[in-house]
Amino acid sequence: MITARPLRWIDLLTLVAGYVALDWASYFHPLHELNFTPWNPAPALGLVYVLRHGWRAVPPLMLAVLIADAWVRSLPAPLPEAAVLAVLLGGAYGAIGGLLRRHLGDVEIFSDRRGMLAWSGIVVAGTLVSSLLIVLAFVVAGLIAPGEWREGVGRYWIGDGVGILVSMPVLWMLLDERGRALLASRMRGRGTVLLLAAIGAALWVAFGRDTPDFKYFYVLFLPIVWAAARQGLAGAVFAAAVMQVGIIAGVQLLGFPAVSVFEIQALVVVLALLGFFVGVVVDEQQRISAELRQTLRLAAAGEMAGALAHELNQPLTALSAYGTACEHLIAQGETGERLRDAIRRMVAESFRAAEVVRRLRDFFRTGSTQLERVAVDDLLGAAAASFQSGAARGGTVLRVAPAPADLPPGHILGDRLQLEVLLRNLLGNAADAVAGQPEGRREVRLAAAPEGAGRVCIRVEDSGPGLSGESALRVFEPFHSTKTSGMGLGLAISRAIAEAHGGHLLAEVADHGVFKLILPIEPDQ
Repeated sequence: MITARPLRWIDLLTLVAGYVALDWASYFHPLHELNFTPWNPAPALGLVYVLRHGWRAVPPLMLAVLIADAWVRSLPAPLPEAAVLAVLLGGAYGAIGGLLRRHLGDVEIFSDRRGMLAWSGIVVAGTLVSSLLIVLAFVVAGLIAPGEWREGVGRYWIGDGVGILVSMPVLWMLLDERGRALLASRMRGRGTVLLLAAIGAALWVAFGRDTPDFKYFYVLFLPIVWAAARQGLAGAVFAAAVMQVGIIAGVQLLGFPAVSVFEIQALVVVLALLGFFVGVVVDEQQRISAELRQTLRLAAAGEMAGALAHELNQPLTALSAYGTACEHLIAQGETGERLRDAIRRMVAESFRAAEVVRRLRDFFRTGSTQLERVAVDDLLGAAAASFQSGAARGGTVLRVAPAPADLPPGHILGDRLQLEVLLRNLLGNAADAVAGQPEGRREVRLAAAPEGAGRVCIRVEDSGPGLSGESALRVFEPFHSTKTSGMGLGLAISRAIAEAHGGHLLAEVADHGVFKLILPIEPDQ
């Protein structure tokens, strides 16, 4: 269950004053001067407070209902009966809020589809039950004729349902610090001005006539779906609130009859819920995408650890050798240039090791890379050297073709460590692909060839069974792996590295394994 927050005096005053103000603003087309209006947003504020503060918010909510009846409607019933009706109405809203607290638990109401479905279902069912109870109470009190109870239930249900479903999300965000920050971040910029203009244009198309006509109502869906797709739930909530205010102002100015207003409000519920669900789906997809990017980045860092270990091995070995040489020189009484040269070399190797560590730290922190000019032959040689020993132990023969003379002149501009990770990953997959072949037929080939103007194609081929059409389509999908111990991230990371370098990584459908890495060549200055 959602943890209840303490109810301070400022919260109590905000609830009572806000409820009365919303009730006054929405008091139009009332049935028998009661609170049977086409749009009743005040209960949405009450539900927000019940969700945030628990049952302790119900008594001030009952007080707010009574004050609204007295100030807005001049007490349509005697004070004792009005007090009983206020207690009944506040208790009904408290029960709906209690159901939301119980069934949603710690789930954020407007953070995912499950919360949205549960919230909308409980609100629709709860307002129907509360409408039946309240209308029957009005009938018993003699404020509504017995024959009008069906019309009363329909109008009360639509008014409360529309008011809560349309208004509660924006009130929930406005009363929450994170929600306010999210709304503010989404509403900054020129996009909000364009959205308001689109809402105004849609309202003019839908209601730009002197008689009620729902023929062009579907136009209103366009701006709210646009807002939801562009800014997620926050955009949909903002657009729905603005559109609701615009619709109410339009029907008031045009003098639409009450029946037409209730029909419009029933359509508004569908409009708002569609926008909310699209916004929730967009937010979920953005969260999943961010989590996937983070996962890929961490996995890429793990893949890079092998390359960095290889890079650190050389300067550390050199440091050890130079240190030993310095000891021998000092033992021989050397204090001249030979000793100073060995020390300079030690310092240079320590700087080199520090640079490797810094690049790893930067990659973990920001994902940044360091570009340098890499010769194609050097790249192929480094990848082959790290792969050679393991391939020999597994009985795999690696053949590296020298770079052809017709390659475009220049170098690859990229992060050498990342490119080595990419090629080692392709070579490792090729070794796995040929592992099931008979001994003597396990072969992996690495070659480079020109690929049009200013591009090079590095091919990794193996004597394995190759890829089918379906496998070639899915081979780069994250978490899709044909290996029982694989995470399915290697090729996804490799493609991301290739695209970050302005290139492409492709898998060909053939009778043997073929992967093509296409990279741009930067001409030498």
